[in-house]
Amino acid sequence: MRGVVYSTGQGRICPGCGRPQAACSCRRQARRPAGDGVVRVARQVQGRKGKGVTVVSGVPLDEAGLAALAAELKKRCGSGGTVRDGLIEIQGDHRQLLLGLLAQRGWTVKPAGG
Repeated sequence: MRGVVYSTGQGRICPGCGRPQAACSCRRQARRPAGDGVVRVARQVQGRKGKGVTVVSGVPLDEAGLAALAAELKKRCGSGGTVRDGLIEIQGDHRQLLLGLLAQRGWTVKPAGG
């Protein structure tokens, strides 16, 4: 049943495993790209009504590790945030602080964006 994206009997079909999306086995295993070993820190405002967030990407941790790191970074920045699709989002512009904190962990860290 590969190649089918919608079936009237089953609804949306996962292109990865060929099952209905409700019973998809590959969706639960969030696949993140391997990356190039560089942790990037950027500021984004797009789609947030002008409110900026600092986005950390490329962190070589699993989901539980990302959640723990995000909690620590939110405490150090004194603001809220979330983990979404393998990215850590911290509310506000905290790029300089996060660059230092992540470099202390031994990762190669670069600022991204403008």
